[in-house]
Amino acid sequence: MTTSTVTAQTPAEASKTAAAPDPARLRHRRRLAQWGFVAPAVVFMLLFFGYPLVRNVVMSFQHYTPKTFFTGEAPFNGTDNWSDVFQGALFGKALWHTLVFTAGSLLGQFCIGLALAVFFSRRFPLNGVLRSLILLPWLVPMVVSGIVWRRILDQDTGVLNSFLETVGIGGSTPWLTSPEMALVSVILVNIWIGIPFNMVILYGGLQEIPRELHEAAALDGASAWRTFRSVTLPLLKPVVTVVLVLGFMSTVKILDLILALTDGGPADATQTLGTLTYQNSFVQLDFGAGAVVGNVLILISAVFAVFYLRVNRTEGK
Repeated sequence: MTTSTVTAQTPAEASKTAAAPDPARLRHRRRLAQWGFVAPAVVFMLLFFGYPLVRNVVMSFQHYTPKTFFTGEAPFNGTDNWSDVFQGALFGKALWHTLVFTAGSLLGQFCIGLALAVFFSRRFPLNGVLRSLILLPWLVPMVVSGIVWRRILDQDTGVLNSFLETVGIGGSTPWLTSPEMALVSVILVNIWIGIPFNMVILYGGLQEIPRELHEAAALDGASAWRTFRSVTLPLLKPVVTVVLVLGFMSTVKILDLILALTDGGPADATQTLGTLTYQNSFVQLDFGAGAVVGNVLILISAVFAVFYLRVNRTEGK
């Protein structure tokens, strides 16, 4: 004969068993809560970034003119806009100027910003005051900076030529009116504007490096340059990547500074992809061609954004 044993539950145990939540339901609620937090950002990105991006791509395949705003008619013309832009004389020149302008600006901003960051890492009187003053070019609107520098670099009445004439070096240099000097001048002004951003980010990265490592390198007899090359730079690499990628994405599309300084001239010597987009769309009112150049800029920025994410993922591993 088999005897079965039944374990009786107390009222408290029975209530706990009945109130135990279902794991599947908990996961479902957690997933809904996560989507609830993410949904506003997704909606914002789709409305203010996704839709304009898609609309710009569609516009690049349309014959879009001012008349379209009244009639709503924008017939598709295939790849005519793309072929017209790529075969035009200005696109290749603007692309080359964009590459030179971006590379020169990034190199100057980074080198000077890193030097200033290392300099201000040492303690000395008025350190904070001087760092605050160096931030001023970054805080001033870029259009205002462009207008001020246009006055400074004016060939006849500019402060810089007047100073050079006073010290006997020169005095009539066509900084912004010479095709050979204009692009160099614009790059120098943009370096001046971007130095504070590089200095602040790199200075923050230097502060995160433990001082014990530098002290250990000094005890081992390493020189200052060897310590900087073997200790500081490797530990600063993630910050350097961020500075260069963000600097590239902000520099490659600069428009307002060039418009304020040279308006793309003289003789298209400072014409970049950003100014070419502006002139196609808002000067010549060829919105299809402007959309093409804008898409090229977006594609270039997207490539470097992917590169930035891949570098971060590799360093994280």
